[in-house]
Amino acid sequence: MTADQKKKIYILMINMFIAIGSFGIVIPILPSYLESINQGGMAAGLMIAIFAAAQFLFSPIAGKWADQYGRRKMIIYGLLGLTASMFVFYVSDAISILYISRVIGGIGAAMLIPAIFAYIADITTPDQRAKGTSLVSAAMSLGIVVGPGIGGFLADYGLKLPFLVSALVSLAAVLFSVALLKESDAKDANPVLAATLPDDESMIVKIARSTKMPYFVPLIITLVMSFGLLAYESVVGLYLDNQFSSSAKDIAFMITATGIVSVIVQLFIVDRIVRRYGEIAVLITFLGVAALGFMLSLFAGSYGMFFAVSLVIFLATSILRPVLNTLISKMAEGEVGFAMGMNNAYMSIGNVIGPLLAGVLYDVNIVYPFILGLAMLLVTLFITVAWQRSRTAKSTALV
Repeated sequence: MTADQKKKIYILMINMFIAIGSFGIVIPILPSYLESINQGGMAAGLMIAIFAAAQFLFSPIAGKWADQYGRRKMIIYGLLGLTASMFVFYVSDAISILYISRVIGGIGAAMLIPAIFAYIADITTPDQRAKGTSLVSAAMSLGIVVGPGIGGFLADYGLKLPFLVSALVSLAAVLFSVALLKESDAKDANPVLAATLPDDESMIVKIARSTKMPYFVPLIITLVMSFGLLAYESVVGLYLDNQFSSSAKDIAFMITATGIVSVIVQLFIVDRIVRRYGEIAVLITFLGVAALGFMLSLFAGSYGMFFAVSLVIFLATSILRPVLNTLISKMAEGEVGFAMGMNNAYMSIGNVIGPLLAGVLYDVNIVYPFILGLAMLLVTLFITVAWQRSRTAKSTALV
């Protein structure tokens, strides 16, 4: 990569780290804060669901705008949305206003994330894209690890202080981007094509149209991976406590360790294996590894064994995420922004349904969420293999 490419990627990494880290700051104190305003589990669940739903509904529109009006504008507007969301959370204790803040935050994330990955597609060649995408994904993973730790520290000085710090840090990212981030040369964007896509097109129509796109199967994999991972994360703390009497410290240590594994893999491994084996071969392999992890979790008889299995699962998903983003951006012709917006929308579907269904199944039997995740991953693996064979057959027929 050239020095200019690296500079732009580093700016995007800083933006992604700040955005995800500032959101992660509030995670450790959210239950205590909701309890302090006489709210309980339903409010906590709605906080997640409302954010994900807003992100889901707005992602395709924001992706289209990234193609039509430019990546830089969407990145800055997205960061502004996240900043506004945290400021609203800081100044109000009314639950209805807090829900509105989550809508604003979800819209901000919908603008930010597809635009960042579309920007990566603009400034990298196809051979460089896996590296660029994995670097930004690593920044995202690092934010997930660092943010909650900072939030837990700040909470000792005031329950609402993390919300203020989160807002100020996000505002700093806005100013940083305005000053240093230049518009990309969006060679993979088609403003004329984007302008023909109506803003008022219903989400059902957008989803239906996405089924005809060449990147539809990677979108399905994104949905399943998000579904399985969020379902897993939403019950893993309860499972560890129930099965192995694990302490909060044990659970926090496991989450931190899996986050560190994700960062290391995305920084140093993803690009190398994609260059050697190609995106689809890596997808098939690590869908299988993730499925194996879910299967082994059913037989883990101790905290240590479950810890090891969790590392396998997060190793696989930390490779799958940037590879999927890379593959979708390569297969999107003239509408990378829209494609990444749909990728974000499919991810949001999994983020909403996964935790809700996992919670229901957990109350029936604590192993059912893991069985469901295993089943969905196996089905997706078979679909991916069949899709690859179909692509190979078509390529052979054209020769």
